[in-house]
Amino acid sequence: MVKKMLFLTIFGLVFILTGCQDSVKELIPEKENQKGKTSITELADHVNKENAKEFTITAQEEEWHLDQNTTINAWTYNGTVPGEEIRVQQGDSVRVTLNNELDEPVTIHWHGVMLSNPMDGVPGVTQNAVQPGKSFTYEFVAQEAGTYWYHSHQQSSKQVDKGLYGPFIVEEKQKSYDADKVLIFDEWALNDSEGGGMMGGKMKGMMDGGMGGRGNGDMDTHMMYNTLSVNGKTGNSITPIQVKENETVRLRMINAGYAKRTLSFDGQEYRVVGNDGKAVNNGDKTSKLLEIAPGERIDVEFSATSSSWTIEEANDDGSDLSIPIQTKGSAGGENRSGSDSSVLEYTEYGSMTPLFDDNVSPDVEYNMNLGVSMGMMQGGMAFTINDETFPDTENINVEKGDIVRVNMTNDSMLDHPMHLHGHHFQIVSKNGKKLDKPLVKDLINVKPGESYEIIFKANNPGHWLFHCHDLVHANNGMVTIVKYNGVYSPFALEGRFNNQPE
Repeated sequence: MVKKMLFLTIFGLVFILTGCQDSVKELIPEKENQKGKTSITELADHVNKENAKEFTITAQEEEWHLDQNTTINAWTYNGTVPGEEIRVQQGDSVRVTLNNELDEPVTIHWHGVMLSNPMDGVPGVTQNAVQPGKSFTYEFVAQEAGTYWYHSHQQSSKQVDKGLYGPFIVEEKQKSYDADKVLIFDEWALNDSEGGGMMGGKMKGMMDGGMGGRGNGDMDTHMMYNTLSVNGKTGNSITPIQVKENETVRLRMINAGYAKRTLSFDGQEYRVVGNDGKAVNNGDKTSKLLEIAPGERIDVEFSATSSSWTIEEANDDGSDLSIPIQTKGSAGGENRSGSDSSVLEYTEYGSMTPLFDDNVSPDVEYNMNLGVSMGMMQGGMAFTINDETFPDTENINVEKGDIVRVNMTNDSMLDHPMHLHGHHFQIVSKNGKKLDKPLVKDLINVKPGESYEIIFKANNPGHWLFHCHDLVHANNGMVTIVKYNGVYSPFALEGRFNNQPE
């Protein structure tokens, strides 16, 4: 009976998720009384256009080679997957013009960047989606140094999956490292002659015990995809990272996929120095496995030695990913041994500058129960917040200056990496236990059975999404909005611009 239930659950998930990317749901916004309120369009920051760093990003379809034998039809920014790296200095004014040469509307969301609401790139909430043949210019100041990324927020479960993402790096004024490398992780669903694909290799991995491994919280994603990539390449086509002996190397790691990555550093010691664009200080050196949740960014630093080694995927579900680290002049073949097989926990990263002291009292409290149920969403599976799906989820209504506490609980069997736009939050407790070292993030992966208490200050007026960054979950309902009182959006979901924010 248990095996039958397990099979039916897995089969149901596969059936539902294969169809959820292409269908369109009707989203009807709540009508608001706009009298006396401020439009989101009036909240833009002043940008010095004369001194701004300017970039042009074109959304277009291209054939992309994942490796020498695998070509896909990808949606790209400037013809590559990932899109062109945008790198600026802290304090720079930035202007990015998006040209849309696709047949569908697109946007750019600046993931993790603290900017004004009109530049957030969420169709139907902060702008209208950019129509085929049209353009839109994003203007903002790169206020905080850190590792960020940009991606489409129009039908994002489909468009990010097809390749519409790229790195956005804001460099520190004073650097602690000699070399700076960016790694963007993703996964793809490819067919193969041996029946691997979703219904072959991955399903076999699940039935052979993969559900009991580290990937069990994102088993739905592991059933959908069978090929991992880094910087748009897979297998032997992954470009090795070239380093010099004794130099300090910073790796900026971004997870653009829908499954968490669990990385082994082959016994090489490293230190976490950044998380979600915030500095991590005084972290201990470690060789433990490192998890990176969907949408999360983690910076690590290590001292290059004379030997060559690899960063590898450590999930026990049959995933295969290997990134060569090559020291110039090394003869190679000196791979390390004795890696720590335990996972580095958030609380072990190091210290972060807290947003609040221990005695802060919230002005607004919101209980966020994360669930999964059968419903009317995209073939039958609904991902819910307090038993509701977007746009029917209850908003988090705030006044500017409010201290907001959100109590998140995951009652489902799947991971939910929850991401808040436009704000950083402080994690106060996990599973009811107060953290000794507060963490400051914009995304927290809430695993099955876990609960977190977070607090943030409502200091950036507008309408800001708070959603799961497994974008299939978001597309099927796990979204709410932090709405500032006295602010309204002039944009509508769906309508003639086909605004679909997830």
